[in-house]
Amino acid sequence: MRIGIGFDIHRLISGRDLILGGVKLPSAKGLAGHSDSDVLLHALADALLGAAGAGDLGTFFPDTDPRWRNAPSRIFVKKALALAARGGWSVANVDLVVVTEAPKLAPHREAVIRSVARLLSVPPARVNLKAKTMEGLGEIGKGRAIASYAVALLEKSSPRKRGSSLS
Repeated sequence: MRIGIGFDIHRLISGRDLILGGVKLPSAKGLAGHSDSDVLLHALADALLGAAGAGDLGTFFPDTDPRWRNAPSRIFVKKALALAARGGWSVANVDLVVVTEAPKLAPHREAVIRSVARLLSVPPARVNLKAKTMEGLGEIGKGRAIASYAVALLEKSSPRKRGSSLS
């Protein structure tokens, strides 16, 4: 087994959709960034890449490359999964944390879990999602940013599972 950790943070701005875990959430503000700025999927992709020993998100998807302008972050996760699969790894489970003051994630928790599970081709029971606040402290606490942490556990996949579980 191999484990990886990921982290990402983006500023909140007006005029963009808020996408977390591939789900569009109701919000007056969205996350600033080069891609769709899905902070949760960025942290997840980095965790997968770390567990696979394959570098980091910026190595494959630099924010200086116009190809990734407004790109859906699921592309980044799919690339990380493909790199892991090449090494013979599949997802055992992921544990995700979103740090935000608003919006509240509880009403959207199951939708985000299902979205991430579909993306990873795993049962929803292998995806855990937690939401935390900063109790009004710092940029996140003042509602100016959202951060996410992710931990991914990979296991050696059987030859049968390699093609099916990570496609």
